[in-house]
Amino acid sequence: MPDPQNITRLQVQVRPNAPKNEITSYIDGWLHIKIAAPPLKGKANKELVAFLSRKLGIAKSNVNVIKGQTARKKLITVDSLSHEDTLKALLPPQSGKLL
Repeated sequence: MPDPQNITRLQVQVRPNAPKNEITSYIDGWLHIKIAAPPLKGKANKELVAFLSRKLGIAKSNVNVIKGQTARKKLITVDSLSHEDTLKALLPPQSGKLL
């Protein structure tokens, strides 16, 4: 069972069908991400999980969409990283709220 200290919950707003996968901003606790995959049959969710796991350097099994499977606004959990470490890995240094 994962250590509750190292489980991060992220609020993510996804824009599917983008030209490329990228994190565009972090505003008011929401991470805004463009995903290249279409929102059909879970393809965007799978690509989101794969993109975040690559950015964080962790296994895909440690990134889960727990709410909002068919919505643009989602709740994601990241196992094995603290909230601070997760944001550090996803956002560039000195970024403030906007990328």
